[in-house]
Amino acid sequence: MEVIPAIDIKDGECVRLYKGDFEQKTVYGEPVEMAKLWTDKGASRLHIVDLDGALDAKPKNLDLIANIVDEVDIPVQVGGGIRDIETISHYLDIGIQRVIIGTAAIKNPELVVEAIDQFGAEKIVVGIDAKNGQVATEGWLETSDTAAVELGQEMKDRGVKWVVYTDISRDGTLVGPNIESTKNLAEETGLNVIASGGVSDIDDIKALKKIEDAGVKGVITGKALYSENLDLEEAIKVSKK
Repeated sequence: MEVIPAIDIKDGECVRLYKGDFEQKTVYGEPVEMAKLWTDKGASRLHIVDLDGALDAKPKNLDLIANIVDEVDIPVQVGGGIRDIETISHYLDIGIQRVIIGTAAIKNPELVVEAIDQFGAEKIVVGIDAKNGQVATEGWLETSDTAAVELGQEMKDRGVKWVVYTDISRDGTLVGPNIESTKNLAEETGLNVIASGGVSDIDDIKALKKIEDAGVKGVITGKALYSENLDLEEAIKVSKK
């Protein structure tokens, strides 16, 4: 299981939100410096979210994200405001390894099919962000009528292999990930699931490690690292046992 540090970008800064609320943000410094820090501490991948892009439905931090890719020597995955093939192609051209499609997966599922056909299933990840089990869209500002497992199955049928699953109610809260829902999504769909939202300490990494065989292949962690509740090097050791 892979432990993936998160770098959420808002107004050019590395921030963390509380339950996805843009009015409740904490600034943790400059994104490029944070990327270097987590790389130096042994991260094997970085997870970047363009929060400005998620709000505006188009990328807003392309140059900054390109700088991060240039400054680190590990794979980078990115999400936020990705709505068309041109954006996906541009991100891959600047060296992004995986592009995460969130809102568009519900509103324009054929984009997912087209992207997989053009770039391959290992390059395209679907972000399933859920609030009370229902998928949220538009930077988490809207909630759909689609259940997370239902969307996961639909995406698998369209050729998707990887999803990032975030329980919004736990994101940025340090209350622990939703182990049950994460495991259920992996088991019901057979997808490779990257867990996200609520990781608080090393015990949460251990708990997720126990469901790795169900299909949970990674965990994204942000606030726990920035608040020093979780040591990245220790988390990586536990994840590899």
